[in-house]
Amino acid sequence: MLTADRELVSFRTSAMLPIVFFLPPLVSFAVAPGAVWAEYPGILFHLAILVLIARMDAPEWARAAGYGWIVIDVVTGVLVINEVPEDLTWPIRLGGHVLAGVWMVAASLLAESKAVRVAGVVVGSWLALYSFGSHYLPRPFLYPASILTVVWLGLLAAYYRPVRRTDPTAR
Repeated sequence: MLTADRELVSFRTSAMLPIVFFLPPLVSFAVAPGAVWAEYPGILFHLAILVLIARMDAPEWARAAGYGWIVIDVVTGVLVINEVPEDLTWPIRLGGHVLAGVWMVAASLLAESKAVRVAGVVVGSWLALYSFGSHYLPRPFLYPASILTVVWLGLLAAYYRPVRRTDPTAR
């Protein structure tokens, strides 16, 4: 059975894999904004984040927010692939970013590394706060959060080590 305590791949690999999947969408923001093809690796990015949510030390309510983010962003990615209009999918995606911010900030605050804490709080706050101001702010104002997400994931790979949890009910 798969559990959060059974290490199938290293934590470092778990943090690097989302970077690999996020680079194509990140490039598309600059060269082909709104390209539908970018949703495919974007969905893989979000699915790879599931492993981090399970493995990072965070309160259960923060993990729930992280899982909610993944559900919302995967659904919006599939909606975009199926040509649902952006005026519907974009606000839904931004709602997910509020949950992403909650998880990133809460999980980062528990990290031993100051760099992970600072980067996680900045990127999580940026994602969540942009969502509330998106009606007034141009979309390019969100783009630095994408780069900061990659930086945060890289810092997780380099410096973050989850505390081992032991669950007496796990088999």
